[in-house]
Amino acid sequence: MGAVASGGIVLVQPTLLERVPEEEFRWSLQRAVQELNERERLYRGARPPPNVEGRTVVLVDDGLATGATMRAAVEALRRKRPRQIIAAVPIASPETCEALAREVDRIVCAATPQPFHAVGLWYEDFSPTTDEEVIRLLGGGQQERAEASP
Repeated sequence: MGAVASGGIVLVQPTLLERVPEEEFRWSLQRAVQELNERERLYRGARPPPNVEGRTVVLVDDGLATGATMRAAVEALRRKRPRQIIAAVPIASPETCEALAREVDRIVCAATPQPFHAVGLWYEDFSPTTDEEVIRLLGGGQQERAEASP
């Protein structure tokens, strides 16, 4: 139906919304916002959000079908005033890649096959990344940066 992002960003696919009862939409939106908030707390812990003002931000996703999640992330980042936003994906719908190119400063869509049916079809293993993997990778990244500092 759409996507949510930090800062109260809610993007809705109007054509899908017309076919979903309002009560179901409200429940789904409430659940998505709750999950976003829980994951941010889980992943970030006590650390504040990164300061991206004046910086180049590279947003990476496993692929773009509708592009809703990437557009929500772009909108959330724009509010933080980065110097530029670069979107990068290995696989994308040609139409979505073209549309997103108008919303970011630069885009890299490594492949835009025709016909495009779904992102997962282009992966041998498209299993979801677990919360534990994310936490380990984020924690490891923080530790490596601290060790590399003089």
